Amino acid sequence: MELLANKLRPNKLSDVIGQEHLVGKNGVLSNLAKNKKIFSMILYGNPGIGKTSIAYALVNELGVRYRFLNATINKKEDFDVVIEEAKMYGEIILIVDEIHRMNKDKQDILLPHIENGSIILIGLTTANPYYKINPAIRSRCEIYELHPLENKDIKKGIKKACASLPDIKIDNEAIDLITSLSSGDYRTALNLLEVSYYSSSKHVIDLEAVKKVNSKPVMMGDKDDDGHYQLISALQKSIRGSDVDAAIYYLARLIAIGDLDIIYRRLNVIAYEDIGLANPSMGPKVRAAIDSAEMLGLPEARIPLSEVTIELALSPKSNSAICAIDSAIDLISKGSTGEVPAWIHEGSPMYKYPHSYPNHWVKQQYLPNEIKNNKFYEPCINTYENGLNKINKQMKEGK
Repeated sequence: MELLANKLRPNKLSDVIGQEHLVGKNGVLSNLAKNKKIFSMILYGNPGIGKTSIAYALVNELGVRYRFLNATINKKEDFDVVIEEAKMYGEIILIVDEIHRMNKDKQDILLPHIENGSIILIGLTTANPYYKINPAIRSRCEIYELHPLENKDIKKGIKKACASLPDIKIDNEAIDLITSLSSGDYRTALNLLEVSYYSSSKHVIDLEAVKKVNSKPVMMGDKDDDGHYQLISALQKSIRGSDVDAAIYYLARLIAIGDLDIIYRRLNVIAYEDIGLANPSMGPKVRAAIDSAEMLGLPEARIPLSEVTIELALSPKSNSAICAIDSAIDLISKGSTGEVPAWIHEGSPMYKYPHSYPNHWVKQQYLPNEIKNNKFYEPCINTYENGLNKINKQMKEGK
C-alpha cells in the first residue's frame, strides 16, 4: 500500500524533478556528491517541491550512514540515540524534517555534535530559516532555497510517474488539470494521479475522472503558466493602488488556493515596502494578523487577513524607506564607501555624546568624508513623514 510519491522517491540527484540550481549538471549539491563531501545544511522551500527527495538522494549517492527524524514527532530520546550512534561510528548524517519546530532541548543536545562534525545535519523546512530557525543552528549550516516548481516540471514528473502505473490511459487535458490543481506541489500531483488511477475501473484518466477526485476550482495557471505569481503581484499592486475591492478579491483567490505562507510573506513585504513610514504601525499590525491566522487556521484565518488587507489598501503610502536603502546599497556596490570618521570610532575621545547636549543633538559628521554630502532618505508627503522631515531639517540646520 506504499504511496506512489514514496515509491518514486529519487535514488540519485539527477532523478529529482526541478531544482537545477542545486541538483543540475553543475549544481552545488551535485558537485558535493561528485566530490564525496557533505556539510550541514538547511533546505527550505514550499511543500512538495523536493526537499525530502533531495536529502534522501544525496545521502544515497554518498553511501553514508544516516537517520531521519521529525522535529515535531520524535522525542529527545530519539535524538539521544542518534548522538550515541555518532559516537560509535564517528560520523552520521541526521535528516530533520520540520526543523523550524525543533525545541530548545533538542537543539542544545545537538549543537556540540554538529559543531565537532560528528553529526552532519540536513534540516528540511517550509519556513524561512532566517526568520524561524534558531541562529545557533543556522550559523552552523549552509542554507539552500528550493525554487517553486514550474508547470513544465510537474508535467514531466507526472508523465514519468505514469510509466509505473500498469495499463494507464491518460490524456494531455487530464495532465494539465492535475498540474493546475497541484499548485506547484509535486507530491500533491502524484497523489491526485494515483487516486484518479485507482478510482477508475479501467484506469482511464480524463478530465471527468480527475474532477470526480478533486472538485477544487482551478485558480491558477494561464497561457504563460505563471498565474500564481500574477495573483500575488495583483494583490500587492491593488493594495499599492489603494483599490480595496481588488485587494480583497485577490486575497480571496489566494485563500481559495490555500497558500497562506505566500500571503503572509507578501503582506509583510507590503507593510514595509508600500505603506512604510506613512503608517509605521502597519508592520506590527500585519504581524499580529498573521499570528492570529496561524493560530486559527482556515477557514477562520480569512478574517484577520481580510481586516489587515483592507487597512493596508486604505492606508496612506510611502516608499521612502525602500528607496533610501536601495540608494545606499547602489552607491556601495559602485565602490563608494570611504573610511568611518575617526571621531565616531569605538572609544574615540573626540566623539561628542548627543545626550550631553541640549535636545539630545550635536552637530557632528557621521558619513565618511568621501560621501558626506550624499542624501539617501527623501521623505514622501504624509502626516508621519512630514513630522520626521521637520525634525531632520532642524537637526541639519543646528536648531
